[in-house]
Amino acid sequence: MTQETGGFAALGLHANILSALTAVGYEEPSPIQYQAIPVILSGQDMIGQAQTGTGKTAAFALPILSKIDPAKREPQALILAPTRELALQVATAFETYSKQMPGLNVVAVYGGAPMGPQLKAIRQGAQVIVATPGRLVDHLRRDEKVLSTIQYLVLDEADEMLKLGFMDDLEVIFEAMPTSRQSVLFSATLPHSIRAIAEKHLREPQHIKIAAKTQTVSRIEQAHLMIHADQKTNAVLRLLEVEEFDALIAFVRTKQATLDLASALEAKGYKAAALNGDIAQNQRERVIESLKDGRLDIVVATDVAARGIDVPRITHVFNVDMPYDPESYVHRIGRTGRAGRDGRALLLVTPRERRMLQVIERVTGQKVGEVKLPNAQQVLDARIKKLTNGLAPLVGEAEASHGELLDRLTADIGCSPRALAAALLKKVTNGQPLDLATVERDQPLVPGVSGAPRERRERDGERSSEPRERRAPMPLGEGRARCRTALGARDGIAAKNLLGAILNEGGLAREAIGRIQIRESFSLVELPEDGLERLLTKLKDTRVAGKPLKLRRYRED
Repeated sequence: MTQETGGFAALGLHANILSALTAVGYEEPSPIQYQAIPVILSGQDMIGQAQTGTGKTAAFALPILSKIDPAKREPQALILAPTRELALQVATAFETYSKQMPGLNVVAVYGGAPMGPQLKAIRQGAQVIVATPGRLVDHLRRDEKVLSTIQYLVLDEADEMLKLGFMDDLEVIFEAMPTSRQSVLFSATLPHSIRAIAEKHLREPQHIKIAAKTQTVSRIEQAHLMIHADQKTNAVLRLLEVEEFDALIAFVRTKQATLDLASALEAKGYKAAALNGDIAQNQRERVIESLKDGRLDIVVATDVAARGIDVPRITHVFNVDMPYDPESYVHRIGRTGRAGRDGRALLLVTPRERRMLQVIERVTGQKVGEVKLPNAQQVLDARIKKLTNGLAPLVGEAEASHGELLDRLTADIGCSPRALAAALLKKVTNGQPLDLATVERDQPLVPGVSGAPRERRERDGERSSEPRERRAPMPLGEGRARCRTALGARDGIAAKNLLGAILNEGGLAREAIGRIQIRESFSLVELPEDGLERLLTKLKDTRVAGKPLKLRRYRED
């Protein structure tokens, strides 16, 4: 049985897992999946040498889910990841692949979030734990039996874990698990330290090595836009104003998102439709035909619903939601650039998804350059250009065919030709003047990690003469000291992230922490003056969103 002819069904996966794979559009296993899945299903320990982007998450998630018993309300599988971002990514993948497995729960365990809900989820019987080593050791200090029922262990990106200094934590974790467990280790490289771990903690592991295959996408111009998740619809509307497209596919992750975005586009006058797994085949065919013949210009689709779409007039692909893996990204943007034509692909990236962007660039072998959110002037210029392009072809023959009518109307109305032309333009533009004020009202600028924050601050300048970053901090509470961290909004940090990290790592009560002010490039936190230096020492190794907190007393002079 070859990889090409066997598919996932030939690998011995549980039927419910195969159903979930069909739902997300997976058709053929990648080389690492084809080789690793049977080994893990057999119960053998394994070392997988593979780069990120080769499909390794599915390579261990699919067989482990096939072996887990959802009826047992206890932790059965532990996946260790070096960073919070990777832990969340892996947890999301497990949730996606287990959607057809009632009763199966996944918990992500990482620093910078409250420990209570994480421990509660584990004690309530989450069968899969995806954790960073440091936070998991914190849980073991509270409850040394947390990992006593683990049957399957995966070390994902083991070389990165050692680079981050987790060796001691890993030893604590190994000791807390049953020795009878099955252990799987994935690493891009196998330095001596990784080999030492394998020799000590794995039992006669099978070694699988997969070279990353570079995928290239020709004739497609690729770019990305940094944006916060709640700004996506606004960003798409702005981009559509300035992008010169014929037909476009916008990819999102969920069925509901296809409906929501398509509805928002229709409300703005675009010829758009949703395409998802709930849409009947005959309706799907009508949508594609409408896209081909120009009755539709935009289709908002999930990955599975867009399979097989081949419409030459598609000039643009918008990745509104980040794909689950680089292979899906390549398949998505391949919907444009057909029949020798050039295409353009735009990817919206949230702060938490920066890592996946880097993976996509490495796998495709191409840099995905950054673009900024169009400003109000760019949108205005684009609107005027569209109006100009629509009127320019009519000017040559209009005077011959409508000149007499113009003379009669100006005479009947008693106005100049310029006044009549202005009235007709007002009608054409639905009574809306083409000016900056109209653009701002129609498309309010969104604050975020792209170019929008600066523009908003410029408008805010009408109310405050100081730039946002330099505005004076709020008055300090009594008995408190103000501390500063270099983490801010551009790092995807919210007040709740800082609060959770300080509460958990500092051992403080909630009322001990005062105001938290999040700025673009830094944040300010009010902490008790009494015992501040001891507290800062306690927090010196704390990380939030995978980055060092590094709190320091803030000198306001």
